[in-house]
This record gives sequence, C-alpha cells and structure tokens, in this order.
Amino acid sequence: MSLPRSPKQPKRKASDPELPSRFSMVRSFQLADFVTLGNGVCGCLSLMFAMKALITQNTDFLFTSFWCIPAGVLFDFLDGRVARWKNSSSLLGQELDSLADFCSFGIAPAVLGFACGFQKMLDLVVLTYFVCCGLARLARYNATVAAMPTDLNGKVKFFEGTPIPTTLVIVGVLAYGVHCGKFWRFANPMYQHEGPFALFSEAFTPDYVWGGEITLFPGYELHPLVLMYGISGTLMISRRLRIPKP
Repeated sequence: MSLPRSPKQPKRKASDPELPSRFSMVRSFQLADFVTLGNGVCGCLSLMFAMKALITQNTDFLFTSFWCIPAGVLFDFLDGRVARWKNSSSLLGQELDSLADFCSFGIAPAVLGFACGFQKMLDLVVLTYFVCCGLARLARYNATVAAMPTDLNGKVKFFEGTPIPTTLVIVGVLAYGVHCGKFWRFANPMYQHEGPFALFSEAFTPDYVWGGEITLFPGYELHPLVLMYGISGTLMISRRLRIPKP
C-alpha cells in the first residue's frame, strides 16, 4: 500500500521577499569590513609564501611572507579608524576582525617560525601553545568587551594581556635573523630554476638555526629561541597585565 504523497511545495521565486537577495552578505559589509578583510588576505598570503619558500628554498618568498605581517598590522590599525569615522561598528565587524587577527598574528607567525627552523617536536609544542593562546585571547576579548570599562567615546580603556598584533615583534626578530644569515643557510642560497637541491637536514642543523639547540631529554631537542613564542602567548592570556588602549 503506497503512502499518500505530500503536496508539492511551490518553488520560491528569486523575487520572494522571504529569500535573502543575492550576495546579501557581501552587500551588508561596511567599508571597515573590507579593510578588515585586507588584514585576513595578508595573513593568508603570508602562509602561502612561507610554504612556497620551504618548497623552493628561495628566501625571496620568505621575505615576502615576512612583509605581509606588517601590512596586516596596517589594515588592522585602519579598520578601527574607518569604523569610527563612518560610525559603522557592528557585531559582524568585531567577529571578522578577530578571525583576521588570528590568521595574520596567530597562525602566520607560528608557521614562519616553523619555516625558519623551529621544527623539533618540543618546538612544535611551543608553537602550538602560542597559537592556542592567541585564539583564547581573541575569544576572551569578544566575550568580555561589552562589560569592559569604556571612555566617553565608547572605546575600551585598556587591553587585558598584550594585543595579538604585538607578535609583529617576533616576526621582526625572525626577519632580522634571516637577513643576517642566522637562519636558512642552504648549500646554495640562490634560486635554481631546475629545482632545489639543498637538503632540509643540512639547512636546519643546530649551527644553522639561530641560538642552536639544547637536549632536554634523550631524543627531545629544543631551540631556545622558540621560547619567545611561549613568552608572547603567556603575556597575551594574562588578565593581570593591563595595557592602556591608544
């Protein structure tokens, strides 16, 4: 015995007022949101150029990856100014800003550290801790910003913990190290169109990673310089450290 068929639902037309219009999300973006997306684009490009540098062993790609981070800081600085200028702050813009910051100042600096030679197992633990601290710091800010004290203009008076864009300092240290030959001493630093030939095992030996490495346990080495990521992550999640917001 066949079950009775349910009546067919009429197809909704594109002009149906219950349906959102095409590209409604993009059209709802404010000017500040597009500036924030510029920050996210810089973070994505930094990741891709870092991977390109590892594949080709070409430091030009690595320096391009470094430069994407200060470009992201510039966009991060401008989006807030544009939002206040246009008086167009929104919850969407706040969430978008945090996601862009996490990409540009959380994930990208950690990947750059890996690309520069922090590749031991304990190095990866520190880098992962750094990324998780950045993620937790941004989540805490979004959850508590409404309850934080503000000035007459509605701006939050202080940051709890260091702002995540301060990881630009770490990127600057890495860029200086690569520029001075502290990292990336491949057998032939010049790019060869026929393909790379220097082995990673040669490029990232203790002598070729700034600060060398120490053995904490048999089979477990650590590059001491990677601890700057651990310090930065700890400062980001601190609630006792309050930094006045400019």
